[in-house]
Amino acid sequence: MENHLKVALAQIAPVWLDKRATIQKIEASIQAAAKERAELIVFGEAFLPGYPFWLAHTEGAAWDLKVNKELHAHYARNSIQIETGELDSICALAKENNMALYLGMMERAKDRGGHSLYCSLVYIDQKGVIKSAHRKLQPTYDERLTWAPGDGNGLQVHPLKQFTVGGLNCWENWMPLPRTALYGQGENLHVAVWPGGLHNTKDITRFIARESRSYVISVSSLMTTSDFPEHTPHLGEILKKAPKVLANGGSCIAGPDGEWIVEPVVDKEGIIYEILDVNRVYEERQNFDPVGHYSRPDVTKLIVNRERQSTVEIKN
Repeated sequence: MENHLKVALAQIAPVWLDKRATIQKIEASIQAAAKERAELIVFGEAFLPGYPFWLAHTEGAAWDLKVNKELHAHYARNSIQIETGELDSICALAKENNMALYLGMMERAKDRGGHSLYCSLVYIDQKGVIKSAHRKLQPTYDERLTWAPGDGNGLQVHPLKQFTVGGLNCWENWMPLPRTALYGQGENLHVAVWPGGLHNTKDITRFIARESRSYVISVSSLMTTSDFPEHTPHLGEILKKAPKVLANGGSCIAGPDGEWIVEPVVDKEGIIYEILDVNRVYEERQNFDPVGHYSRPDVTKLIVNRERQSTVEIKN
């Protein structure tokens, strides 16, 4: 039915800092979700190739520390350049299975020189076409030691059956204006991706749903020290201070009334499935619509700059 959408929340662990092995795990998850006839699958923040957990456990802010430089270089080599076709196999699987996906990944963007890293949330449609790559606007705390700030180009929404989907990375979901930028473009299915953690998802998922009167999907990864490959640079240094569990999941879904459809799932690896009905959005918008009848654009209005930022503009 066109008003129904079957979603899949991939609460799994990446093969940490190993992009080739993690891509294989993404492909396996898409194939598994296809067997369940999912129409949208979502992976957590920075899932490909993983979140920079080492920063909190290796004196990440220490100046000129060799450990951090070598780990950063390893991270960069395992980050993705979209322009070179590194997502082509994933796009092909999306098309083959008529499945859209949101993928949290580290982007080594060629249009910014190809060396800095951006925490990007990529949307691939059911035809296997990359429609947007949202670079996280403001990395959080120690993330700023390895991620660069993004721009507004990816503040876009996309049609998916009768839904309009949009997404943000982690603590961006706490930023009122980026949320409003998506609401104003008609978003009614909001995707929030996280590195993992019940502490992140348990409150804000329901809050955004109640504020927007939309469905909200929060998708988190899992990560324990046993998920760190043996070939990780300076693994011994990381393990000295790292807790056994670094990300415990917490993936969940809230309905347009702000109530749980799927309560947060903790410490369990797998794919979570649910069918959403867009009619519930229209029901809840009857009494509140934050950018429609319950807004006052004559008093307050948001301006969004979606220009892709680059240091160099070449004119031929």
